[in-house]
Amino acid sequence: MELEQLKSLYSLLKTPELFGRYITNSHIEKCMKRIPHSMNSIVGHSVEGRPIYFLKFGTGPKRVLIWSQMHGNESTTTKALFDCFNLFLTNNNFPNLILESCTLLIIPILNPDGAERYTRFNANEVDLNRDAQDLSQPESKLLRQVFDDFKPHYCFNLHGQRTIYNVGSTNKSSILSFLSPSQDVEYSRTPNRKEAMALIVEINSALQKTIPNSVARYDDGFNLNCVGDTFQALDVPTVLFEAGHFPNDYKREEVRYLMFVAILKGLEAISRGIDSDMHTDYFLIPENAKQFYDIIIRNVKLDENSNELTDIGILYKEELVDKTINFIPTIEVISKLDDFYGHREIDAKGQVVNNHEDKVLEVTNENDFVLINNEKISLKPLKNSFLMRN
Repeated sequence: MELEQLKSLYSLLKTPELFGRYITNSHIEKCMKRIPHSMNSIVGHSVEGRPIYFLKFGTGPKRVLIWSQMHGNESTTTKALFDCFNLFLTNNNFPNLILESCTLLIIPILNPDGAERYTRFNANEVDLNRDAQDLSQPESKLLRQVFDDFKPHYCFNLHGQRTIYNVGSTNKSSILSFLSPSQDVEYSRTPNRKEAMALIVEINSALQKTIPNSVARYDDGFNLNCVGDTFQALDVPTVLFEAGHFPNDYKREEVRYLMFVAILKGLEAISRGIDSDMHTDYFLIPENAKQFYDIIIRNVKLDENSNELTDIGILYKEELVDKTINFIPTIEVISKLDDFYGHREIDAKGQVVNNHEDKVLEVTNENDFVLINNEKISLKPLKNSFLMRN
């Protein structure tokens, strides 16, 4: 299916119950009522006894294991998965191609305790993506058991990344990022790793038509404690998907659509067959760099008696309050930031910049607004039009 067709269908496919950053079991349980019972079940439970669901679509010979929200605060891919489910449940040639070629086993929230708390870790404060060897947590054991029982031919490991990443050394935000994990310390290009690389090349080719020069890849540093590295080491082509930052899209609704496209294009490529010779183009995708702040205030004077100008780098701290994510502008650095970019840039034009109490700014200060020449400037995220939703 062409991208324009997917985009035209998307408003009908988008799951309305899932919106914003805070997505938990209680949210997806409402959505699963529309999915036939034969396609979903409980595969296990978390540390605190919350159910871990899995869904099964398709009857094809190519087995694909997909999991999301291994980190509880990385919810964009979960939203995108449920949008994909809506497409799978339609009688359309495109999902039929996938579902006749593949059997998909999908865990939409692997870490429901972390999702409830909006934290990366599980209830025991363990990072499940560093527990692939110790298997110390019930969620880790569950995923490994599903892997062993299902014997997938491909794995999709779905995550979200911070707003700090840019593509190469450019001022382009890494809207989506990917990785074909290494499976040994030599970073060997094994047959299965090449296949994962070629799969990313196909996904990237589709995405470039919508977000040119805004796709990056992670470096392939090896860590066998990571789930992707472990599954790759078990000779299963594994792809890490990372949902990043689209301009002003702090609720991750634009990126949700793009991740929906990326997942479907990956499954389409698997359905049609992957040419591993394409793997060399993987290295043409620029690596992620960390050169973004949410806001940079440039040309700042900190003291009326000083002639020296500096910059202020601000990042949003995400805080869960009453089941809503608040974005708290927090000063990360006060320094010249010539080699960095801001998703939003404010030029102070040599004026004194103070905090909301008209006092000198300091690193770690949390400020909803600043005063520039006594003018109140809000630092809260700008509203996004969510073009992909319309």
